[in-house]
Amino acid sequence: MPYLIETFDKPHTQALRQALRDKHLDYLEGNKDLLLACGAKLEDDGTGGTGSVYIVDLETRAEAEDFVNGDPFAVGGLFERTVITRWRKAYLDGKCYL
Repeated sequence: MPYLIETFDKPHTQALRQALRDKHLDYLEGNKDLLLACGAKLEDDGTGGTGSVYIVDLETRAEAEDFVNGDPFAVGGLFERTVITRWRKAYLDGKCYL
């Protein structure tokens, strides 16, 4: 069952986000088999990140928590808070799963 994970960066942490970015991308690459989608949330003008969204294919909330807590962004203290929600895939890439 997929989970939607939304993270919110602490205020004024753009430099920390940039410092951790390469390790974060390596982590995603190492876990790409779990990822249905992911990406940064951006300011309206397209500049700095304000958090992230991940849709991961995992069986339990505990696995989703372990996944996000292992992200170098989380380990490095970037996130102010994280929300994990069980998600039902209805449409993905134009394909219906209902």
